[in-house]
Formats: sequence, structure tokens, C-alpha cells
Amino acid sequence: MDDTIREKLIVALDVPSYDDARDLVNLLGPTVSFYKIGLELLFSEGLALARELKSEGKRVFLDLKFLDIGNTVERAVASAAQLGVDFLTIHGHDNKTLKAAVNGRGNSSLKILAVTVLTSLDDDDLKEQGISSNPHDLVSKRAQMAHQAGLDGVIASGHEAAAIRSSTSNAFLIVTPGIRLPGGASGDQLRITTPHDAILAGANYLVVGRPITAAADPKAAAHAFLDQIASA
Repeated sequence: MDDTIREKLIVALDVPSYDDARDLVNLLGPTVSFYKIGLELLFSEGLALARELKSEGKRVFLDLKFLDIGNTVERAVASAAQLGVDFLTIHGHDNKTLKAAVNGRGNSSLKILAVTVLTSLDDDDLKEQGISSNPHDLVSKRAQMAHQAGLDGVIASGHEAAAIRSSTSNAFLIVTPGIRLPGGASGDQLRITTPHDAILAGANYLVVGRPITAAADPKAAAHAFLDQIASA
């Protein structure tokens, strides 16, 4: 498998312990070159694993979804940049947070991605929050804000990828979760897409967790996702 294809697949290490994550990484071997570490693993030596993965030549995405006052976001992003990881998420709700993150990144190579609307949310969830926009319109608005603020990209479902690509630029990164193989169970995700459709819509990277990590054969599952990416 070509490295440019392999790097488009980000496997989410949403597991409870360092040992579980380490076992998965060892099992997947060279099949996977990019990993996401989120809040669950963060509190179980996740940062230590991030450093290990970088030392082994892997790419690392810290999915921490920062949202706080500007000063706190700026300092937190600056600390994350010192780890040498590749991607970091913040919530893309407002310009103060976006600009603070850009300031915190400084001259490092860290790519900052704004979370637009979680792929587990739909119209009713947004209404519950007092938001009248539908997910598609809100994602598009937040993506444009992130682009104008100087962020590197967004987290968004494949349903919105084409609209984001047309309203930003070819260099703007679209990282897409909620990815399932055709016929795969959606779980707690609502706005899901297949790998093939997400890539065709303009996504640069696909984040996949349980369909790989909970599979009977994680390596075979990873290859199935890579095959779909390659076909697109």
C-alpha cells in the first residue's frame, strides 16, 4: 500500500489503557502509520504513548477539543506544540478560541483543527442547545470561520466535506470521523459516510475507531478501509 494512501487513515486509540493501545499498535504494525489519542487514553499514559509513537516514526493526532478562555487555550496549545505531535483539535465555536489557538501554535509545525459539529449530533441535538441552524449550515459557517482565522483545517463529517472544500481552499484540511464500511453498524454516530464517499467529497483524512479496534481481525479491517480509500 502506497504511503500516501496509508497516511489518510487515522486509527482512533479509544481504549481504556496504555497496554490496550500498545497491543493494538503492535498488532497493526506497518499497516497503520497515523494514530489518534483522545480523552480516554490521555488519562492512562496517553501522552507517554504519543511520545513513543513519534519516536517510532508514526504520526500522532491529539484529539483534546480545547475550549476555554483565550489565555488558557493559547497556553495549552503552546504546551501541546512542544510534544511534537502532528494534529490537535479545539472547538471551533468562536473567533477568540480560534485566534488563541493560532497564537499558541506559534512557528511550530503543529496542525490545528477546529471541531465543527460532532458527528453524533443531529438537528434535534442542536435545537436542544438553542441553535436554530441545521448541522450542514453550522458546519459550513464554522469551517469558514476557522479558515479565516488561520487554522489548518476542521473536523467534519463526510456529508459536509464537499461544501467545506468549495468554500475554503484546496490546502485546508478536512478530517472526517463517523466512517463506516458499506453496511457497517453506525453505533452512536448519526452522520456517517463510507471511506470511498468521504474521500470523493473532499476529505483528506479519515478517523476510524471501533470498526478497526473492536474487529475480530483489526489488521484485516484496516486493510479493508485502506482499499476503499485507494479506490476513491
